[in-house]
Amino acid sequence: MPSDDFLLNKLLQRKENDSFRELRTGRELIDFCSNDYLGIVQNNLLANNEEVHGSTGSRLLSGNYPLICEAETRIANFHQAKAALIFNSGYDANTGILSCVPQKGDTIIYDALSHASIRDGIRLSFAQSYSFAHNNTEDLKKKLQHASGNIFIVTESVFSMDGDFCPLKEWVEVAKQFDAHLIIDEAHATGIVGEKGEGLVQSLRLQDEIFCRIHTFGKACGCHGAVILGSTTLKDYLINFSRSFIYTTALPPVAVHSIIKSYEIFPGMKKQREHLKQLIRIFNDAELHFEKLASLTPVQSVLISGNENVKRKAAELQQEGFDVRPILYPTVPKEKERLRIVLHAFNTEDQLRSLLSRL
Repeated sequence: MPSDDFLLNKLLQRKENDSFRELRTGRELIDFCSNDYLGIVQNNLLANNEEVHGSTGSRLLSGNYPLICEAETRIANFHQAKAALIFNSGYDANTGILSCVPQKGDTIIYDALSHASIRDGIRLSFAQSYSFAHNNTEDLKKKLQHASGNIFIVTESVFSMDGDFCPLKEWVEVAKQFDAHLIIDEAHATGIVGEKGEGLVQSLRLQDEIFCRIHTFGKACGCHGAVILGSTTLKDYLINFSRSFIYTTALPPVAVHSIIKSYEIFPGMKKQREHLKQLIRIFNDAELHFEKLASLTPVQSVLISGNENVKRKAAELQQEGFDVRPILYPTVPKEKERLRIVLHAFNTEDQLRSLLSRL
């Protein structure tokens, strides 16, 4: 077998700067870590007896079937979109659209704190790209002045690490001013934001102003996969040109059943969303020894500078029964290392107050 020693240097660098990643479980701890915001997984709400675990091929070959088409229709109707196309994951959806829609001569302007899947999709595109300072309207406008071709503004509605909202109403006005297309990743808003968990775009009644929305199912929905919402023309285009859609086996019926069931369940989980809001209020009102980032969502960040320091604090909390994970550089900027604390509908106020007392 050929030597793999050439991989060791970069791994050693990770260990030396305390950014080495390892897989671990935390099921026995109080969950302040997962993206199961509404407790759909915790409470096993999607259990079914469907046993078809294979779709047999890509959607363009043998993997298209009535149930997945039905799911797309239901989801499009719920999100008030013209059309929906299911992808195997949020990563596939983001890389799929950004790698094929913007062309050479076009311009992508994206928020500097955008998710890695957005950045990777942009990297695969032939369009020129610029980042703008996080949620900064003036910097966005400055970058747009250098744009050419078809222009795409890309951002998350709720940011996965900071937990804050994008100023979507402002972005819509800016997009109109520069004749730009908005692509909004709603991954951490799905199920959480809005009266029925429909996401930030619909809660602000801006769905007709957005070129494309990405909703993912692996967080509050409690299952797997993602969907791109847009026009029927966009859907046809993705079917023909999106490589992460074309060249992969379709989700199996067992996964699609779970998606449909989740969309039947989460819109009615009003009590869970109200409980989350109460936990968010408690967290925001708490005085801690560490800096908190402002967030009105279940994603809360407590800044503890330095990989070694934040790992040590996370380990202390885990020893006391709380599943809280450190987010290290280079996942977040240097000196912005943090504990990413995720609130859930199944967390009690007493559990949260106990965690806060240790911070």
